[in-house]
Amino acid sequence: MISEFIYKYYIDPIRYGEAYTIVDTLTYAFILIISVYLVYRWLKRSGIAIDEELVLATMPYVVLGGLLRVVQDTGMITSNLQFLLITPLIFFTLFFYAIVFLFAGKLLERRGLISRYSRLYGGAGIVSSIAAAAVLTYFGLTETVVALDVLVIILAMTSVTSLGLWAFLRYVLKWDYVSNSLYKLLIFGHLLDASATSYGIDLHPLHYVEQHVVGANLIALTGTAFSMFLLKLAVIIPAIYILELYRKEGNPDLWHLIVLAMIVVGMAPGIRDMVRMILYV
Repeated sequence: MISEFIYKYYIDPIRYGEAYTIVDTLTYAFILIISVYLVYRWLKRSGIAIDEELVLATMPYVVLGGLLRVVQDTGMITSNLQFLLITPLIFFTLFFYAIVFLFAGKLLERRGLISRYSRLYGGAGIVSSIAAAAVLTYFGLTETVVALDVLVIILAMTSVTSLGLWAFLRYVLKWDYVSNSLYKLLIFGHLLDASATSYGIDLHPLHYVEQHVVGANLIALTGTAFSMFLLKLAVIIPAIYILELYRKEGNPDLWHLIVLAMIVVGMAPGIRDMVRMILYV
C-alpha cells in the first residue's frame, strides 16, 4: 500500500513526466522549507556569511538549473542519469555541484589566493551556464530551431510587467525597499515565469500546458494563461511586504535564504519554459 502510494505520487511523475498533484506539490513545498533551514544551519556552522554577496553569486546556478532541465527535455540524455535533472532531484544535484565551488572559493579566499570567494563560486556558475547554453544552442541549430523572436517577446513581456510592478510598489505604495536588488530579482524571476507560461500556452504554436496544480486550475477557471500574472501578483506583493517586516525584525541571514528560495521557484522554471519554447521542445 505504501509502495503504491510512493510510486503513484512521487516516482511515476518523475519517471513519466506527469503533471504535479496536490500531494507531491505540498510534499515538495515542505521539503523546500526544511531544506532552507538545514542549509541555513549548515552555512552558519561553516562560517560562510549569508548575505547579498552569497545570493547574487548563487544566481548563475539558478540559471544553470533552468538550462539543465531543458537538456533533459530535449532527450539528449537517454540513461537513468536524466532523472537527476528532474524536479525535485535536480535541486540536490545542483546543490552538491555548487557547494564544491563554494567551499573551494572560501578555501582559496582564506589562504589569500583570491580576494573574494564569490569570484570563483559565481564564476564557475557562469561558465557552467554558458556551457549548458552552448549545448542547447547546438541542439537547436542541428535538431530543431532557435527561435530568437520567442526570446525577444518573452523577455519584453517580463521587462514591461516587472518594471510596471516595481514602479507601482515604489511610487504608488511608497515601498522604497523594493529598490533592493534581491527584491528586483524576485519580481523579475516570477514575472518571467508568468510571461513564459502565458506565452507558451496561449500564443506559442506548440501550445504547452501548465503542470502545477494551482496554475492549471486557475487557467482552466479563467480560460487564459495570462491569469498567471494575477496569481503572481497575489503572491509577490504580500510576500515582499512580509519579507521586509521579517528583515527588519527577524533574522537577516535566514531572510537572505528565504528570498533566494523564492527567486529560485520563480526564475528557474521561467528560464526552463522560455528556453524550451525557443527550441520548440
